[in-house]
Amino acid sequence: MATLKGFARAIIVITTVTAAVMELIDTSIVNVALNDMSGSLGVNIEDISWVITAYAIANVIIIPLTGFLAEFFGRKNYYIASMIIFTIASYMCAQSTSLVEIIIWRFIQGVGGGALLSTSQAILFDAFEPKDRPMAAGLFGMGLVLGPTLGPTLGGYIIDHASWPLIFMINIPIGIVATLLSFYFLDKKEDEGKNKKNIHIDYTGILLLMAGIGCLQYVLERGESEDWFNSEIIRICSIIAAVGLVAFITYELSIKSPAVNLRVLGNRNLAFTTIFTFVAGFGLFTSVFVYPVLAQRVLGFTAFETGNSLLLPTLAAVIMMPIIGRTMSKGMSPIPFVVVGFSLFAIYSMLSASMSPEVGKWNFFFPLLIRAVGISMCQLPLINQAVAGLAPKDYASGISLNNMIRQLGGAFGIAMANNYVANRYAQHRSDLVSAMPNGSPLLTERLNMLSQNIIGRTGDVAGATTKAYSVLNSSVERQAYYLSYLDTFRLIAIFFVLVIPLVVFLRVKKKTAAEITASMQAATEAH
Repeated sequence: MATLKGFARAIIVITTVTAAVMELIDTSIVNVALNDMSGSLGVNIEDISWVITAYAIANVIIIPLTGFLAEFFGRKNYYIASMIIFTIASYMCAQSTSLVEIIIWRFIQGVGGGALLSTSQAILFDAFEPKDRPMAAGLFGMGLVLGPTLGPTLGGYIIDHASWPLIFMINIPIGIVATLLSFYFLDKKEDEGKNKKNIHIDYTGILLLMAGIGCLQYVLERGESEDWFNSEIIRICSIIAAVGLVAFITYELSIKSPAVNLRVLGNRNLAFTTIFTFVAGFGLFTSVFVYPVLAQRVLGFTAFETGNSLLLPTLAAVIMMPIIGRTMSKGMSPIPFVVVGFSLFAIYSMLSASMSPEVGKWNFFFPLLIRAVGISMCQLPLINQAVAGLAPKDYASGISLNNMIRQLGGAFGIAMANNYVANRYAQHRSDLVSAMPNGSPLLTERLNMLSQNIIGRTGDVAGATTKAYSVLNSSVERQAYYLSYLDTFRLIAIFFVLVIPLVVFLRVKKKTAAEITASMQAATEAH
């Protein structure tokens, strides 16, 4: 596609950035709506979290395949088709009346959304001359930060003033306009769709990847509630996951044109970078999932208050990212940024784990500010580090794999957080109940106090004791959940601390100006 100027380029910028932001908003907008969605659909929080997991898993599968599909169908056709899929799936999510239905449509929405993010960047870069592409990267980078940040705030406003289906319906007018603009203003590349016969799509690898990851995700998600290996379906899915993933790795390493080029992991630097990327995805997705649920379920924040408490401190990342990008473009090593970023995220997690249950929404401002700075210091340096030591021809494969690992870390993180919270909740509830056995002076005194308060408010002497037990049970549940969420923040901190020493295995290859430009372009196109 020839570089554009003036009005046409402005339209492409608006269209691609808007499409990417829309996709990114949908990764986090549902986080503050989980309570309302679970109540409306008649399921618990742990089950409804599948709407997040399904979207993330679809992204994991589609991100490394976008290059194949764009080349096979033609980039413009694939981009427009993905936007239509995303828009239709958004409508169907809003119309869903059961858990299974919304999970299916969220997965389909994630298939369309994953392509939007990857392809939008490549289209945007083609609209600029090489010397102006840092400006394009800056515009897109702002969108990458603002999308997930705006999601909880926008979702919170919608939940407080409307109902949860609207968080999906708002995509429809945006998707329609973006589709029309792409159809009329986006040019096809000169060779688009002409080499279809020469393109090999690794269907076997894709199917093995879907089977392995899908079954593994089910085991992680449902293991706790299904009593792990006492359940036949968990045993079957575990076998399919193990066989599928081993077969996937073996097969991808044995064919000439794999769906995911695992051979690049033979580079030690990329192999260890993917560990950092996995943990970064684990922490980022898990913290954005755990904090809104903690804020609403335990602390009593409204959805909009929860979103606002996330928005303001996270805007710091918008300021930090271009500064870090400029610093790295001058040749500074990404490794110090990674170490500081991971350390800050561990500090954020430990500060969050020490919060009192009586905190207000602004008490989280400083920890969330630390988190925002940590995010900005991890993202771009890890992308840059992923290609250090790779040949230019392997840049796209290395970064695509790195992005897939990040999404996979997030999907696993949410599933593991659900299981960990459920396990810790049961333990904390048992400990709290055992601390107040029947007939103990402490329990008797608490029940008498609650009963008197109830009688004073309602005059219901006969039912006061029963209501007192109910109030006490709610208090125990709230405290048990609160302690389990704090434990989850500590778990996140442990992961981040444990991987920091692995930086000794990373290396930095001094790049020429041409190599820096090439790696940055590959990073943005493969993101």
